[in-house]
Amino acid sequence: MKENEIRKITINDKYYPKNLRNIYNPPKVIYVKGNYKILNNFNISIVGCREATEYGKKAAKYFAYWLSKNNVNIVSGLAKGVDSFAHIGAICGKLDKTKENVDNLSTEGTIAVVGTGLDIVYPKENKYLEEKIIKTGGAVISEYPLGTKPEKYHFPQRNRIISGLSSGVVVIEAKKKSGTLITVDFALEEGRDVFVVPGNINSLNSIGTNNLIKQGARLITNYEEILEAYNINKIGI
Repeated sequence: MKENEIRKITINDKYYPKNLRNIYNPPKVIYVKGNYKILNNFNISIVGCREATEYGKKAAKYFAYWLSKNNVNIVSGLAKGVDSFAHIGAICGKLDKTKENVDNLSTEGTIAVVGTGLDIVYPKENKYLEEKIIKTGGAVISEYPLGTKPEKYHFPQRNRIISGLSSGVVVIEAKKKSGTLITVDFALEEGRDVFVVPGNINSLNSIGTNNLIKQGARLITNYEEILEAYNINKIGI
């Protein structure tokens, strides 16, 4: 842990995220690589399909970018597809907002919640993205100790942390049966807001999201609607 600059935060630690402490079955310990001080900032999660369409990728990047420029931290799962583009959009938003050198960013960033030990990057192709998240003042967190390899059951479990860290969850593309819907279930159990971006009716990736809208989830088409929901004043950009 010392070699990898990983911090262990217990549930009684002052840096343990307050939102997460209040969920059912919070992790007793989390491991954090990067800027652990941002965990208690105002967070919104963005989740969706791994096999995202171009529409889904653009939507993830759009919402993450503009929310980040308005001081909202973006939480996601560092998976392929929507997750990756949410992290990328958040990084771009922070950099464009500050206009500072990347090495000087330390107070804000995007948060990736992973289902492995922090010495293992999964998927491997996101190693550079993980490094970028940390370098731009973000954090990567896990409830699993070092050496824990990716297992199927880890990812539904980590979804409760993604929603638990956040005040609301934005859903962008979800199939009829999707891991994204597990995150939504956790969000509802935890009393979090659920926002849904409507999808193409001809796309399999939209069945889950459009069904959520039918069931009463809040439909959104721009980032300002999220800011308004939490009475956040839009920064004049």
